[in-house]
Amino acid sequence: MDGYFFILTTIDLFVLGFMCLLTKLSESLNKKQKRGFFLAFALIAAISVLEVIIIVVDSTPPGYRWLNILSNYLGFGLTPAVALCLVYVLDKKSVIRRGFKAAVCCEGVYLLFLAATLPYGPVFSVSRENLYARGEYFYIYVVMYYVSMLYLMVATVRTAAVFQNRSRTLIYPLILFLGAETVIQIALPKLHVTWLCVTLLSVLYYIYCSEMWNQLDALTGLLNQNSYLNRTIEMRRSGGVLVVFDVDDFKQINDRYGHLQGDVCLAEIADCIKKAYARCGYCYRIGGDEFCVLLKDEASEACCAATLQALLAERRKTLAILPTVSLGSAVFSGEDVVAVKDRADRALYCAKKEQKARAAAAKPADGSEQTA
Repeated sequence: MDGYFFILTTIDLFVLGFMCLLTKLSESLNKKQKRGFFLAFALIAAISVLEVIIIVVDSTPPGYRWLNILSNYLGFGLTPAVALCLVYVLDKKSVIRRGFKAAVCCEGVYLLFLAATLPYGPVFSVSRENLYARGEYFYIYVVMYYVSMLYLMVATVRTAAVFQNRSRTLIYPLILFLGAETVIQIALPKLHVTWLCVTLLSVLYYIYCSEMWNQLDALTGLLNQNSYLNRTIEMRRSGGVLVVFDVDDFKQINDRYGHLQGDVCLAEIADCIKKAYARCGYCYRIGGDEFCVLLKDEASEACCAATLQALLAERRKTLAILPTVSLGSAVFSGEDVVAVKDRADRALYCAKKEQKARAAAAKPADGSEQTA
């Protein structure tokens, strides 16, 4: 069995090394995300090696007892940190959230607890004859392990919901798989497949996150044009509403304030669109200053539009240059998406004309009041 386990560990380390190279060469990950994946893969590799050391030194002469204790301590202590590294990857922003900081503090307290209780062996013990045994409170390690995996699952589902990822439920079978395997490992301690399964989970998680991020527009965080085109094929069969948005006089914003301020405006508008419409459909950026939403039905359209305008008005209090946004919509009736988009665009242009007419009509009145 030990020889078989050593072969599995060698394969495990090869896969982890390959994933590190893949992460380094990735063009879609930023430095923070690469750092998180590197740490996760390195931790899994280190704990896998520690498990080999434990198997090799257990029951050997007492002179190796210190190595047995140290390897078990690091293995038990660092296990929850793997999930924390993967949570760290989720957020592309450099600012670390308070919830994550609290989780890191919990990991630190857990490491200190293990260190302080080593002489008493509540979680594990190594006898003077250099024999490992589970302690009376071994369940503390199991609880920490499962809590860290639950934290990873919740963080992933929340992030996927923010990014409108339809495959967010796939994280459930991944965690369930690892949880079931851990139960088997606890029941059969000599099986030694936990870290092979954790490696498999980390690889699948890398694929899952890459797929999620590849669907996003980098500037706004909305779904991108490719996602839009794929989704409209489904909408043609299932029905729904296409809502298109256009930022009014956006060229003037870029010309007057610069493209950086223009990008700020686009990001703010995208955030308002997502907050107003994401519960009822999917939000996309399909061009420079062109956004759209695919709604499931017409019932929520008017309410979402009103919410959007209210959100934009609120944001305009802090970002005065934030432009107005015009919108138009069309219902899917089984025809090609190009035809639906054409009808929505016509409704959009009509809305823009009406808005310009109202603005032009309001100017003389404002001028006359000022001269008076």
